[in-house]
Order: sequence, then structure tokens, then C-alpha cells
Amino acid sequence: MARGRGSAAKRPEMAPGEAGGEPIVVYFDDVRLVRDLLGDYDANLAVLEDRLGVEAVVNGNAVALRGPEDACAVAQSVLEQLYGRLAQGETIGVGDVAGAIRHARAATPKEGAEPGAAGPTAQQIRTRKRLITARTPTQSDYLASLDQNDLVFATGPAGTGKTYLAVAFAAACLEAGRCDRIILSRPAVEAGERLGFLPGDMREKVDPYLRPLYDALYDVLAPERVERELAAGVIEIAPLAFMRGRTLSHACVILDEAQNCTAVQLKMFLTRLGENSKMIVTGDPTQVDLPPGKDSGLNEAIEILRGIDEIGHIAFTKADVVRRELVGRIVEAYESAPQNGGRS
Repeated sequence: MARGRGSAAKRPEMAPGEAGGEPIVVYFDDVRLVRDLLGDYDANLAVLEDRLGVEAVVNGNAVALRGPEDACAVAQSVLEQLYGRLAQGETIGVGDVAGAIRHARAATPKEGAEPGAAGPTAQQIRTRKRLITARTPTQSDYLASLDQNDLVFATGPAGTGKTYLAVAFAAACLEAGRCDRIILSRPAVEAGERLGFLPGDMREKVDPYLRPLYDALYDVLAPERVERELAAGVIEIAPLAFMRGRTLSHACVILDEAQNCTAVQLKMFLTRLGENSKMIVTGDPTQVDLPPGKDSGLNEAIEILRGIDEIGHIAFTKADVVRRELVGRIVEAYESAPQNGGRS
């Protein structure tokens, strides 16, 4: 199919018999939004065609879909969902298209249901700066668990959105008044961290270790607000070694890279949880950087606390990698190798 942004109205309709069967034609009200739906050089539509094995022809404000019946029904559902998000002011990219397809495919058709019936609705987080939509069903489960539980463990490989969504959730809670502060923590080195030997003040000492958390903060909150809240202590950087003895109340607390915590450290951190607080613990148990002789306490903590009310555990897999497809293939290759290794 010839591709080019802005040429939707000039395309011919799908000829009968071109791909077998009668096409499903999806109509939209606003042709300007249709252009955004297609993406630059129809990149979004290309993802839909490639992932679902359908053929799509655009004519003005209509998209004709031809291919397997169930795939066309899924494609229709995805197009309608994405158009609705555009109508609400959201921007759409190829990652959003792939995410919508994942959600639609996750539907378990009930007896008598039409093929391709819409899958579970993607959960969303809204901040004043942007709207974040879950890109996999597991991400939706994660956001739902964060709403329902006071302590949530999120484990899985790099690129699945564990940390980013945790920070986005905390930022949304802060803006909505559901918490008074955000506390970010990450194990820099082993217990008794030698941060005092690093130059600068406390923030400068731990900045290199917490950069992924900062990146997520600046993505979901206005930069000037991040700086203001950091200066005021509303957003706090708290090295793991300095958490002992504290009670964290009315806060959203995030511990990232928790696979690099020992059992003693993790127990200490988890028992800091105070009234009206939420705690999110993220990590990849397959990428432990602790020195020889020290074991990760992440899996042990999850097992010990399993079944306790208000505690959730979301386990991401390589199928949930959203960074880009190549990252998913890298994760799969390492999982298939005789010995896993590397860092995210």
C-alpha cells in the first residue's frame, strides 16, 4: 500500500475480492484526527497491519479492513479506542498502537461473543503534564494493584515500565492530594554505603544512582515543579542506608532496584511504612549485583508476605517489554542463554 501522511482522502476504496471477503469499514467523524490516528507516514497503521495480519485502506474519514474476521474485529476495536483517546487530547505513537493491540488480544472471548471483542480497558494515570496509558494488560494490572494495595511488589525484566509507572503513579497521587510527599530510594551499594566519600551534598552523592527515577519525574511533572518540590523536600531522595529508624507517613515511597537489597535491608525498608502511605518495590531478580556472599532478599520478601491483605505482587515477563521490540528480543536471548547476565 502506498503510504504518506495527509494523503488519506486520496486513496481508493478497497476493491471487491482484493483480499477475500467483505471488508469491515470503520468511519470516524474528524478527518484531522484520522491523520493523527494513522501517524507519520502511516506508521501507526503499518503496525496495525503487521501485528494483526490485516490490510487497511483509508479513504477520507473511513478505514476499510480486510483479512481474517477475528483480526479485523480486533483492528476495528483498536482503531476506535485510539481515536477516542485522540479525541480526548492524547497523542498516539506506534507504542500506543502496539499497547492497544496487546490489550485487545488479551480478551478471553466468552461463549457466544463475537470474534475480537474488545479486551480489558487499558488503565491510565493522569498528571497535569500528561496522560499515561498502560501498554500491556500486565501494566493495567499493575496500576489497578497500586490503587487497591498499600504495598506492591513489581518484578520483571528491563523495559517493562515497572519504575516509570511507579513514579507516574506517585506523581499523580501528589497532584491529587492523596499523599503529601514522594520518597525515592535505591540501593547505591551494599549496607553501610560509603556515600560520605563521594563529593557534594546528599543529592549530588546519590544522583547518579537515582537518575532513572529523576528521568521519570521530569517526564510526568513540569520541570519547574520537580525542582521546587525537591528544594522543599516534598520530593525526597532517601538513600536506602539512611532509612533506618524512620516512619514514612502520608507518603508514596518507591524502592527501585530492590533485587540489590539483602533480606535484612529489605525488611528494614518495608517496616518503614506509616499511616496513609503507599510503598512500591520494583526489581529484576535475575539481575542481582550484590557482592559474593550476599543474597538478594527480594524473592524471599515476596514469598514471606504472599497472601497478606493490602499487599500485591505483579510479575512482568518478556512479553511486557514496551521499550522497543529489540529490547524484548535481547531479554529473550539472555533468558535462553545457559547463564544470564548483564544490567538493565
